[in-house]
Amino acid sequence: MKTDIEIAQEAVMLPIKEVAAKLGIEEDDLELYGKYKAKISNEYCASVQDRKDGKLILVTAINPTPAGEGKTTISVGLGQAFGKLGKKAVIALREPSLGPCFGIKGGAAGGGYAQVVPMEDLNLHFTGDFHAITSANNLLAALLDNHIQQGNALNIDTRQIVWKRCLDMNDRVLRNIVVGLGSKMDGFVREDHFVITVASEIMAILCLANDMDDLKDRLGKIIVAYNYNGEPVTAAQLNAVGAMAALLKDAIKPNLIQTLEHTPALVHGGPFANIAHGCNSVAATRAAMTIADWAITEAGFGSDLGAEKFYDIKCRMNNLQPAATILVTSLRALKWHGGVPLPEIGKENMDALINGLPNLKAHIASLKRFGQQVVVSLNHFANDNAEEIDVVRKECLAAGVRFAISDGFAKGGEGAVDVAREVMAAVKEGSKPLNYAYSLDESIEEKIQDVNTKVYGGQDVSYSSSALKDLAKIKALNMGFEKLPICIAKTPFSMSHDPDLKGAPHGFTLPVQRVILNAGAGFLVVTTGAIMRMPGLPKKPAAYTIDVVDGKITGLS
Repeated sequence: MKTDIEIAQEAVMLPIKEVAAKLGIEEDDLELYGKYKAKISNEYCASVQDRKDGKLILVTAINPTPAGEGKTTISVGLGQAFGKLGKKAVIALREPSLGPCFGIKGGAAGGGYAQVVPMEDLNLHFTGDFHAITSANNLLAALLDNHIQQGNALNIDTRQIVWKRCLDMNDRVLRNIVVGLGSKMDGFVREDHFVITVASEIMAILCLANDMDDLKDRLGKIIVAYNYNGEPVTAAQLNAVGAMAALLKDAIKPNLIQTLEHTPALVHGGPFANIAHGCNSVAATRAAMTIADWAITEAGFGSDLGAEKFYDIKCRMNNLQPAATILVTSLRALKWHGGVPLPEIGKENMDALINGLPNLKAHIASLKRFGQQVVVSLNHFANDNAEEIDVVRKECLAAGVRFAISDGFAKGGEGAVDVAREVMAAVKEGSKPLNYAYSLDESIEEKIQDVNTKVYGGQDVSYSSSALKDLAKIKALNMGFEKLPICIAKTPFSMSHDPDLKGAPHGFTLPVQRVILNAGAGFLVVTTGAIMRMPGLPKKPAAYTIDVVDGKITGLS
């Protein structure tokens, strides 16, 4: 079979104006970025908000292998399958980060014949949204340091600066740095840090903001530091909001592209679910729901991360109610959870498969606890064994959920028709109103414990000395921040904090390292285990295989 990029480069795309026209979007409502991608105007998004919402379908997964389990591939295939069935569907996805694109995971356009295109543009720069977020983030950092240099009228305690710079690239040497070296005119010498752009609070703000007014309000609430009295200093106090908003003026608008079968796709925002809230923008999701009968979206990594944050943060903040949730799995991932090393997960191994099933069952139970109708979709690989697939099918039926094989990678929309039919049947049965993992009125500690026990399967929570200080500081501010939802950062490879604990671990203690206040985004980031918000590159990064040959990009996946 051809590579993803070969398939994408051979695709015959429709001019994006024609894709938009199928949705009733006029050319005047588009801001074109070349022939095949465009932004949808804020005015159009506002004009359709009173329409009846289509059905919102969430795509999540079991705990994945490092290569991922195909959520985007299945999301795209499902959108194309609805088209095959004569249904009006729009896919709402996240934008890829350059970090994993050049790292180990590759791009995020889907795969095979279930891709969004233009694939190279999407994975490399796209419409510049990530660059705008990076620039806004670092402008705030520059204004903060300049304020201190120019007399520090706000009495900022340089030992209590919490705002970090960011870069959309895996670069481990930037995690902990020293700035201000040189002469007195080069700034105040202090320790500083970088996070990857997808972990920036501004990425979260862009994805959760309803409009420009909401965006500016959230930007103004960002806490950048504390003064000598222990009081928070905000971006608004630094007079940074207007300039940051100017940089984000176009980035806030959803991006429209298409699948290989010309299904419309709104691709906007891209926080990682292991270090952020893991969902595409509210603007894109709402637009998809108002212009289509079926809106298909995804949340990053497994349901313990992406789906939990989708329900507890995004849906709660915006009164969204998914009609059903698709849980993506694969024989390969199940065998990995059954103890098989990564190089051997493609081989037949019934014992390992059975040993890995507890991970699938744990995710099913968690999603049902949220009140969701669940469809398990097995991402099919060419060498998958029919007997092994049947074992997974029987396990799903025994758990009271629907099951369908997705062959969208090899067959496009036609290969995902069975998934679409099972989704429609699940929607007819109806999901219950969302049963959140915790109440906002609970204490921060109670919220963390609820997620740990109800979603992860853990028993207790421990706190580092730094985390205890964070909690005390948040509570001492007495500004209501204890009532915010929580966004737990942890490994995606286990339901626990430990990537080596495969399957369905239980009874463990969740170690909380820090509790970080993201006042603008409107949640508390809780870091656990050894999770880092600036990843590094692997020994053999994907960048080694990427090139430009005869004017075409090669090696991108």
